[in-house]
Amino acid sequence: MKLSAEQLRQFDDLGYLHFPNCFSENEIALMRSEADAILKLDRPEIWREKSGAPRTAFAAHKFNEVFRLLAHHPRLVAPLEQLFGESLYVHQFKLNAKAAFEGDVWQWHQDYGTWARDDGMPEPRAMNIAVFIDEVMAINGPLMLIPQSHKHGVLSAGHDEETTSYPLWTLDKETVTKLVEEGGIVAPTGKPGSVLMFHGNLVHGSAPNITPYPRRIVYLTLCAVSNYIRKPTRPEWIAHRDFTPIEPVPDGALRDYARAFRGRAAAE
Repeated sequence: MKLSAEQLRQFDDLGYLHFPNCFSENEIALMRSEADAILKLDRPEIWREKSGAPRTAFAAHKFNEVFRLLAHHPRLVAPLEQLFGESLYVHQFKLNAKAAFEGDVWQWHQDYGTWARDDGMPEPRAMNIAVFIDEVMAINGPLMLIPQSHKHGVLSAGHDEETTSYPLWTLDKETVTKLVEEGGIVAPTGKPGSVLMFHGNLVHGSAPNITPYPRRIVYLTLCAVSNYIRKPTRPEWIAHRDFTPIEPVPDGALRDYARAFRGRAAAE
């Protein structure tokens, strides 16, 4: 997937791009089935809300073939290679659950603020690509973005270890208010298979999910190889130390795996 001149302009101006229907229903059904199984596991990579509901599953691409294929998928890798002008490695891979009724808040923050402070990443030459596993609606805790906030660089933040089960470098109310007065707030929604990519300094957050509708999103954090982390403080399964450049799989890799999976299930 190659970005057009208009998409490059929009990304530079607003700090994000939204691609509806990037993955087919068959591809997403496969991811959804694997996500269901992963979120039930008892592993250190699976973090839970204070209620016990799943919050985040880290590094699923390390132990699950479907998500390994997703982490190497050209529809996700190629746009960032185009933007950064070099090869990429996987800095982080996580499945955020936002469970029905129990999915908690993600406070306002910048991702690069964490990558710089906790991982020693030199520059914001990394970003998240989000793949919607469930339908993201206005009512089930969609990701909220503040357009153009990436142009302010790294903002002062406090380390919040109390609000949720996940420690986060968060922005204060005054900072968020000023940014919103300048850029407003958008909350991209879409069907399963939609993709959202956004700048590492774009301020974002999400409200709790008090609906019966889960809102699972896979976040793939890709970093320019030359921008590898220097001083990691978090576990390897949160901030990876393998800086090997990604070799993309064929575009049809997930479709082929889905067909093979259905074939094995029918044989059984």
